[in-house]
Amino acid sequence: MPLPESFLQELKARCELSEIASSYVNLKRVGRNLVGLCPFHSEKSPSFNIFPENGSFYCFGCGAGGDVITFIRKIENLDYMESIRFLAQRAGLQVPESGVDDGMSRLRARILEINRETARYYHAILRSEQGAPGIKYLTGRGLTLQTIRHFGLGYAPESRFSLVDYLAKKGYTQNEIILSNVAVKGRNGKAIDRFYHRVMYPIIDLRGNVIAFGGRVLTDEKPKYLNTAETPVFNKGSYLFALNFAKSSCAEQLILCEGYMDVISMHQAGFTNAVATLGTALTPAQAHLMARYTKEVVICYDSDAAGQKAASRAIPILRDTGLLVKVLTIAGGKDPDEYIRSNGSNGRAKFKNMLDACGNDVEYRLQKVRQSCNLQNAEGRVAYLTGAAEILATLENRIEQEVYAGKLSEEVGVERDTIMRQVDKLRSRMKKNREAKQFKEFQQQTVGYRDSINPEKSQHLRAASAEEALIAYLMNNPERGMQIYEHLPPEKFVTAFNRRVYQVIMGRIIDGKAVSLTDISENFSMEEIAAIAKIFAKFHTVAVTDRDAQEYIQVILQENAKRNIENVASAPAQDIQSYLRELKQQKK
Repeated sequence: MPLPESFLQELKARCELSEIASSYVNLKRVGRNLVGLCPFHSEKSPSFNIFPENGSFYCFGCGAGGDVITFIRKIENLDYMESIRFLAQRAGLQVPESGVDDGMSRLRARILEINRETARYYHAILRSEQGAPGIKYLTGRGLTLQTIRHFGLGYAPESRFSLVDYLAKKGYTQNEIILSNVAVKGRNGKAIDRFYHRVMYPIIDLRGNVIAFGGRVLTDEKPKYLNTAETPVFNKGSYLFALNFAKSSCAEQLILCEGYMDVISMHQAGFTNAVATLGTALTPAQAHLMARYTKEVVICYDSDAAGQKAASRAIPILRDTGLLVKVLTIAGGKDPDEYIRSNGSNGRAKFKNMLDACGNDVEYRLQKVRQSCNLQNAEGRVAYLTGAAEILATLENRIEQEVYAGKLSEEVGVERDTIMRQVDKLRSRMKKNREAKQFKEFQQQTVGYRDSINPEKSQHLRAASAEEALIAYLMNNPERGMQIYEHLPPEKFVTAFNRRVYQVIMGRIIDGKAVSLTDISENFSMEEIAAIAKIFAKFHTVAVTDRDAQEYIQVILQENAKRNIENVASAPAQDIQSYLRELKQQKK
C-alpha cells in the first residue's frame, strides 16, 4: 500500500530540497537556480543545479537528478522508505507504517540483522579455542585485546557450513543469508560460508550498522583480502572503513590509508582520525563523504609503486571536492602499520613528526617529476619544467599557480612569466579538450544514444522529444491534463518509458492529486527519476505554451501512426488506407 497522500504533501512541504542539499553541498544562487559542485561525481566547474520552482535537481555533468527523496536516497545510500524515514525524522513527522508495502526495506533490515549476528559470531569464535589462528595473527601484528574488541574483529573458522548453520538456527532463510553475501550458493544449490579461515573486519556505517565484511586469509591462498560484494545495504564505493569512529576526531584533518590494518594500528597509536577505502581506488562519493567532516585530508598510502600510483589518482578526486590535500610518504617502502610498529615506543612520536612535516599535494607531485629528471643538463631541466607546468595547469587558484611558478623560476633559472605563459597555454588546451568532450556527449544525449532508461529514443527521436516536452508541460500545467488526455490516450505514446511516465502523471491528475517529482518518485527507480529530472532541466528555461502542447500532441499521434505501419511492404492494404485517412484527418 502507498503512503497516505496527506503525509507525502506534509513531508514535501517541510523538506525543501535546497535546504536539505545545502547540508551536503555549497550552493550559490545563479538567477532562479542554485548551483554547486556535484556531490555525486568529481568536477571542477559546478554543474549541479537545484530548481526551487519545481523542487528538482539535475547535474549536467553526471546526469544525477531527482527530488529531495532521490537526493537523500543517493547521498545516504538508502532505499525509498528509509529515505522517507530519514526525512520524516528530520522534519519531526511520524511515518504511517500501517499497510505500507515496504518489501525492500524489510529485506534490508533483515540483511542488517544477519550482518550483526555474523559479526557477533565471528568475534565469539575469535575469543574461543577455534579462534587461536586469528588471535595469533592479530596479536602478532601488535594489536591489543582492547583494540580487537573496539573494532569487533573476528575469525571465520575453516568449516564451510559453520556460519550458515548458526544463522539457520537463528531463523534466517537460506535465500536471505545468500543475499547478505555472508554465504554463496554451492554446486548442489545449498548455501556455504563465503568466508573461511580468515581474520574478519566488520565494516560499520555512520549509524552503527554492520553493512559488510573484509576477510584476510591466513594462508598463501588468493585473494589475500576478500570483501563483501554489492548487496542491498552495501556499496563499496560509498563507504569508508572506521569513519564511524574517525568522525568524532577529524575536525582538523582525516588520514586516508590503504588498508584495514593500517587504520586499526593508527587508531591504537592514537591517530583516531584514520580511515581507509574498502579494497578499491578512492571514489568521488568517498571524497565527498570526507568533505562533510573535515577540510583537509592527508594521503598516507604505502610507499611502493602501487601505493604512490594510487595516491596520484586520489589527489585530483579529493581536490575537486574543495579539500586541502597533503601527502605523507614513509621512507623505506613501509606502510604506516609497519612504520609505527618497527619504531616501538617511539613509533607514535616519529609518525606524528612526519605527519606535521608532510607537504601538500602540489609539492608531492612536483617532487615526483623532479626525481625523474636530471637537472644538471638542459634536457632534464626542460623535462622538469614541462612536467611542472602540466601540474600547475591543473590548479584552479591563480595565486597558487604563480607562487609555485616563482619557486620553479628560482630553482631552474627560468623567468616566472615564461613558466606562466606555458601554464596558460596548457590550461587553454585542456579547456578546449574538455569542451569538445562535453559537446560530443551532449550531441549523443540529444539524439538519444547511450540512453539506457529510454533506449527507444534514438530510433524515435521526433516522437520522444515531443513526449518529453508534453510531460514537462503537464507537470507545470496539471489543470490541462484532462483536456490533453481526451486527445492523447497513453497507448499513443511511442516510447515505453515516456508512456509510463505519462500514465503515472495522468493517474494522479485524474484522481485529483498533486503532481511533482516527489509525488511520483515511489513509482520509479533513482535512475528513472534522474531521467525525468533531466526533462525538467531541459525545459526549465524553455516555456512550453498551450499552442506548443497541441503541436506536440499532433507529432506524437503522427509518429505513432507511422510506427504502426513501418513495414509498409508487409502491411495489409486496409492498414495503409487507414493510416492515410488518419493523417488526412489530423491535417484538417
